[in-house]
Amino acid sequence: MASRRLFHVARGLCGLRSAQLTRTSNLARAYCSASRNFEMIKAEKKGDKQNVGFIQLNRPKALNALCDQLMSELQDALDDFETDKTVGAIVITGSEKAFAAGADIKEMENLTYQKCLMGDFLAHWTRVARCKKPVIAAVNGFALGGGCELAMMCDIIYAGNKAKFGQPEILLGTIPGAGGTQRLPRAVGKSLAMEMVLTGVPISAEDAHKSGLVSKVFPADELVNEAIKTAEKISDLSKIAVQIAKEAVNTGYEMSLAEGLHFEKRMFHSTFSTDDRKEGMTAFVEKRKANFTDS
Repeated sequence: MASRRLFHVARGLCGLRSAQLTRTSNLARAYCSASRNFEMIKAEKKGDKQNVGFIQLNRPKALNALCDQLMSELQDALDDFETDKTVGAIVITGSEKAFAAGADIKEMENLTYQKCLMGDFLAHWTRVARCKKPVIAAVNGFALGGGCELAMMCDIIYAGNKAKFGQPEILLGTIPGAGGTQRLPRAVGKSLAMEMVLTGVPISAEDAHKSGLVSKVFPADELVNEAIKTAEKISDLSKIAVQIAKEAVNTGYEMSLAEGLHFEKRMFHSTFSTDDRKEGMTAFVEKRKANFTDS
């Protein structure tokens, strides 16, 4: 408890802006990002420039089953990486055996409708979908139930060649509750989504790729490195432009085409207020690499 109180004190210091407390504030920020005592995930920075946030789910005995504590720790790690100006993209992965084999059934077994409703069960599980920075899911092994839903909350999904994606909740007398009935049809089409949700039968990595759920498939032992490489490419670009592009895609995905095109045009116009847009076009004309400053 003492260490947790100390963390909250340090986190409070992170927001201090007084010039007299600059050095103290920097120390506090370092403490905030480096001293989390995660139990169910691992979080660190990867890449040659240390500009990729890397989160690994770490409940091997439970096949990375998603429980409330794990999801709370995942939220904290995302908070850290989202406020870290050196990080441009984030990778989430599990183990070669399981990305996440579903939600923790033991934690849910004795829940009631009233408890779910009053406690707004699963409400904070959508933190990944609300992350402003691009998130790549590197999926090896099982991504079932909540694990499949977690992957779909990410912006890009890469899969190992032995990965399995499924929504088996129907076999437990319930239905997906974190996006499976909504994001899956948008990703793979109504027919395949219905088949997966109503039968509980998973699909292979290759079928997931063919259906559009997955961007690329790699050998299992190459998957994480490939995801990090893509995250590095994104991190080297203008963080402002990347964030605007992500917002344009996600917002337009839930609009009509006409509304989406109008929104896109306004987002495009907004880039002309940034130094990075000017630098990018000038560098192109001068035939040199752009030096983005995220401004």
